[in-house]
Order: sequence, then C-alpha cells, then structure tokens
Amino acid sequence: MKKSKVILLPCNSYREEIVYNSLKKGLELLGGIQSLVDKEEAILLKPNLLKKAEVDRAVITHPAVVGMFARILREEGYKDIILADSCGNGSTSKVIHGTGMDTYLEELNIPAVDYSKGTKVEYPEGIQAKEFIIPEELLERDCVISICKMKTHALERITGAVKNSYGFIYGFHKAKGHTHYPSADSFARMLVDLNQYVKPRLYIMDGIVAMEGNGPGSGEPVPMNVMLMSEDPVALDSVFCRLIHLKPQLVPTNYHGEKMGLGTWSEEQIELVTPEGEITLNDAVAQFGNPYFDVDRKVIRHGGWERLAKALNIFQKKPYIDENKCVCCGICVNSCPVPDKAVNFRRGRKNPPSYDYKKCIRCFCCQEMCPEKAIRVK
Repeated sequence: MKKSKVILLPCNSYREEIVYNSLKKGLELLGGIQSLVDKEEAILLKPNLLKKAEVDRAVITHPAVVGMFARILREEGYKDIILADSCGNGSTSKVIHGTGMDTYLEELNIPAVDYSKGTKVEYPEGIQAKEFIIPEELLERDCVISICKMKTHALERITGAVKNSYGFIYGFHKAKGHTHYPSADSFARMLVDLNQYVKPRLYIMDGIVAMEGNGPGSGEPVPMNVMLMSEDPVALDSVFCRLIHLKPQLVPTNYHGEKMGLGTWSEEQIELVTPEGEITLNDAVAQFGNPYFDVDRKVIRHGGWERLAKALNIFQKKPYIDENKCVCCGICVNSCPVPDKAVNFRRGRKNPPSYDYKKCIRCFCCQEMCPEKAIRVK
C-alpha cells in the first residue's frame, strides 16, 4: 500500500527569501508543482481568513506564505489564479486589506475574490452530507490549493488542512451548517465529505507561528518553526498532532477522515520527508515538537454514564464570557447559528450577552468570532 507523503519544512522566520526557498524545496520533494497542477488549469488559492486580525496574532495564514507560494506559481507559468475564502466575519478583500497579503496579490496580478452567490450541489456519495452550498466562483475553478494555518479549535481540537475546507461553504450557510451537524463527530464527517467533493490538489500548512490555547481566533501565538505540505490532509493534520503531543485519533477529522477514505493518520502509513531526507515521526517530534503546546488532550469516554451526562447537558464544555473583556459589540450574538439565539442581550444592550445553555449546540462560533478574546470554552 502506497504511503502518504508529508513534507516537513523547518522554517523559523517569515522573511520572504526563507519562506520562498522552503516552499520551493517542498514542492520539489513532492515531485514538482507541475506533477500536481497543469499550467492551463484555473487555480483557486484558499488561505485561512477567519476574520480581520493583526497578522502577528496568528489568526490567518501569514501573508508571506501565501505571497511566496503565489510567486512560485507565477514563475512556473501559471496564469489563471485567484484567491478567495468564505470568511467567518467579513469578506476576502476586507480581511486581507492592510495585512500585506493584498500587496502581494496586487504585485502578482492575482484577484482577491469576494464570493457573490452560492449554488446547491448534490453529493450522493456523501456519508454525512449529501449536498452543499458552494460559491459559484469556486465551482468555476479547475483546481483548489489549500493554504491553512496551524491552530487549536474548540470543537475539533485542532484546525488544519481538513477543517480549512469549511471555507468552501458559501456565506451564512456556514453558520447553518453548525445546526445541521452540531456534534464534533457529525461536523467532522461533513468536513470529510466536503474535502472529498472539492478535492483540493495540495494542502500547505503555515506553522511557522501557530496558535495555541483559545483557538481558532482568540488563542496565543507560539513559534513551531515548520511548514507542512501534502496531498493527504489527514496525514498532514496527523503530523501536526504528533508535533504537539496530541494523539491524532483523538481529532474527529483524523479519525473519520481515515475511516471514510480521505487519508490516513496511521504512523506506519505516513512517509515523512524533510529537505535533509526521510525522517521518522519520533525523530520529528524530538526535533520540532512542543510538549507544552496548549491543546485539549483529554480522552473522551463513551460509556453509559457519559451518554447520560451528554443527554442531560452535564459536564459538557461550554462557552463563557469574561465580562471584564467584553465590549458588548454583539458579534457573538450575530454569529450564533441557533435560530432564536443561544447567546443574547437578555440583560440589555449595555450589559454583556448571556447564554441559554439549553439552546446552545456547542458549535463555539461565538468564541471563534469574538474580536476581544472575551469568550473561553471550558
């Protein structure tokens, strides 16, 4: 059985020449970009553009990674390239404005596209999801390249290659998706179906500076000094997990991704390669790992007591608002996908919102979108 190849690129700086040379080497180790994408194909670059944030907060894919990869594509003769994402809050052009990513795109004559219309597509082969609402501009492309960010995630433990594909869902249908797939497992299976429908040609992960703790939008930046690259998003995410001392099978997108045939998290099925040659996962962890990385490593049990506790809403993780940090902006309320809102200004607009945990579906969109780091999940 052919192994899934993951390229691990040591990279301790966002200096252009360092990122550029690392990405060039990574593509070479994969067999060259032309082995993955024909020059005549229309390409869509899909970074993680969760929301407007300072670049050094590690909320979005770093502009240097996107810009240097786009430069390589131009130098290799690729002409039809756009960049787009279905952002959590804001549009592509607004989120990248002033980050430096917009400057790279302008220099390379690559449009930043704001999605304008969603189209319903059928996917009868899906295990969890049989249909999606996909932006028309994405459907017009021949090839998607995912450029994700190494971060923690309140619902799925991590967000990486597989989770980045949720930006293939159009606009407000992303929020609605959380009501259709409210558990970590059902949401992960939907994400696997989505990756299998869109079929990104290549996945690149920016882990030069990652986000730990209260991710994916309110955590803390932490240097990991690597970039990862693979055609297999599950294998890529699994290497990320091992570097932060998290068992890959505890991440729902990895567990279901392997079961549903998207990729593999199994160590014996992953070929890990650096510019210096092949390396074992144990050696990679010893050289590049961080055992102190703040991520949820708890094992979830599934016995009778645990099922009863879940049904009765006992001991489940919940979002909490730090009233000392809250500025009453209302973004958490607007981002809540529950029709009659699980978080609302029940105590008046001048006071922080409060939760009705009986309505809360634990999607943690409120925590993800909060611009003030005022919401934690515990």
